Amino acid sequence: MWIVAAFGLATQLPSSPTDIFAPVSTPAQSIFELSLLVLAIAAAIFVVVSGLLAYATAKFRKRRDDDGREPAQVYGSTQVELAWTITVQDPPRRPGALEVTVIGHQFWWEYQYPGLKVVTANELHVPVGEPTFLTLLSADTDHSFWVPRLAGKTDLIPNHPNKMWIEPREKGVYVGQCAQYCGTQHAKMLLRVYVEAREDFDRWIKEQAAAAQTNDSSSEGRRVFERTACINCHTVAGTAANGRFGPDLTHLMSRETLGSGVAPHAPDGADRSAAGRSHGVSGEPPMTTEEHSLVDD
Repeated sequence: MWIVAAFGLATQLPSSPTDIFAPVSTPAQSIFELSLLVLAIAAAIFVVVSGLLAYATAKFRKRRDDDGREPAQVYGSTQVELAWTITVQDPPRRPGALEVTVIGHQFWWEYQYPGLKVVTANELHVPVGEPTFLTLLSADTDHSFWVPRLAGKTDLIPNHPNKMWIEPREKGVYVGQCAQYCGTQHAKMLLRVYVEAREDFDRWIKEQAAAAQTNDSSSEGRRVFERTACINCHTVAGTAANGRFGPDLTHLMSRETLGSGVAPHAPDGADRSAAGRSHGVSGEPPMTTEEHSLVDD
């Protein structure tokens, strides 16, 4: 009864952005249902084992005529151990399904859409109601991709590609966290997944595939940007900047956050730069006003 009561209370409380009891994706729902099954089985085992332990303690307590010999030893079953350990996940992959390559960096996320020729950073966009297949890579050390309401944790290991999939059923923004300690800025390596209607996702892809827009007011900013060390680390499509060490800044102004989600994207350039410095942004360093105007689209 206490299990049912706890579950009922959990479902009545407002959902937090990382609530594991409010799954909105097929893999997360499977994990949630399996967790309830495991909890019920574990509770039943606890009751049975506790009862047998109490019975055995009373029944077979040491007596005065005990000769001290060791009783017969019974070991576990390999077959049973394998049965409850091995599981197979067979996602509904179909031709033309969306595929995204996720690359973990210290301390930001890179998202590549190979079939759509789009590269972005820190904010993952996917269509609602469709499976998205993620290939997980690491550029440096161990990371872990975890958005609790969409799927379980999956590690990103150098030289060892990993895979996972999500199938969100509701539109919205789902947040997560790198769940593997990866260095001094690990706690600020946040995750944001934007689940959108198919038409909104297609519109976003079209905008991201285009080169950065420029105008007369941004020409001075472009000149400053292209003559400084920024271009050694960052890419801005349509300019001389072709760096690969830091995030792609082509459509930085279309993102809602900076620095892997630790700083909000304020409308004013000076405020945004100050927010980045106050939060210790490492993934996307605060930009100058000229750099803002360069990539503003």
